[in-house]
Amino acid sequence: MSGSKEDARSVNAYFANLQQKLFDAHTELVRSSDTVTAESLKSKFLGRIEKARMLLGIIKDHNQRMEALVGTEYAAGTLKRYKVLERHTVAFLKDRFKATDFDIKKIDFAFVTDYEFYLRTVREMGNNAVVKHMKMFRKILNICLNNSWIQIDPFANFKGKYKKVEKAILTQQEIELIASKEFVSDRLLQVRDTFLFCCYTGLAYSDVQKLKTSDISVGFDGEHWLITNRVKTDQNCNIPLLPEARKVIDQYKNHPFCLLRGNLLPVPSNQKMNEYLKEIAVLCGINKTMTCHVARHTFATTVTLQNGVPIETVSKMLGHTNIRTTQIYAKILDLKVSKDMLALKSEYLNRM
Repeated sequence: MSGSKEDARSVNAYFANLQQKLFDAHTELVRSSDTVTAESLKSKFLGRIEKARMLLGIIKDHNQRMEALVGTEYAAGTLKRYKVLERHTVAFLKDRFKATDFDIKKIDFAFVTDYEFYLRTVREMGNNAVVKHMKMFRKILNICLNNSWIQIDPFANFKGKYKKVEKAILTQQEIELIASKEFVSDRLLQVRDTFLFCCYTGLAYSDVQKLKTSDISVGFDGEHWLITNRVKTDQNCNIPLLPEARKVIDQYKNHPFCLLRGNLLPVPSNQKMNEYLKEIAVLCGINKTMTCHVARHTFATTVTLQNGVPIETVSKMLGHTNIRTTQIYAKILDLKVSKDMLALKSEYLNRM
């Protein structure tokens, strides 16, 4: 107020005092390294105690929401990975900060790099596993950013890069060696047959494990097709059944496990499957780490691409959402390159 009267001086003194209190509140926020926003300044000025949002609470809430959507929007395996994220975060906070939880407003770039270093050293995780883990953690912090719970992205200058890993695949000779090998144990026989079925259909473990007899039908061409949705992506994949795959199905159509549950094949747990596959590799003299996923890689390369099946067709059968994913397999087919170049050399020699 202008003027020198008592009421003007009184009001102006009140506003000056108010302004000073706001400056003091701002100074306290800066001194305590808290994020300064209009809301935080208002709360400080009014003496409100803002309840801190804690990291583990946000992760747990995210996982509970995801769990409610398993089977519709998320696969069980995805939830399992975020549960692992939660466990690793608990261990990291205890190891690095001797704390049971952490205020998200205090998470910065140093926190992110410390977490990555912890995974590489204490947890002894490989590079690609660390990159995947940090990608999940970034999703959690993005939730905080989108809700304006934090103002600065701690991942802004963080870079994680996948290292190229050569995918193990079987040659046709190795497939035939496994198929012709005689096993005394029923467990090895069933695992061998399930593995071969995956080699000739391209299905991942989670896909073949849930297959029912109703997933086989006669297609428009009069041939038998396997029609299913991938567990990982919920992407539809229709696969014409090769004779080798039909042979495996026919072999187990009267198996007690299949008759009781309606499953197409008697598939053990993923852990047992991979354990027995390593045993099969040793018995067959194959010096490769055999897992369920090796069968999928083998279908993409040895069984299809190497025999001239177009990459677009392979991508469709694999249920890939992007053909670039399928192109990874095309890059490793040195044998196919060799065969094609030999044909070209032969063509040039015939012209001479």
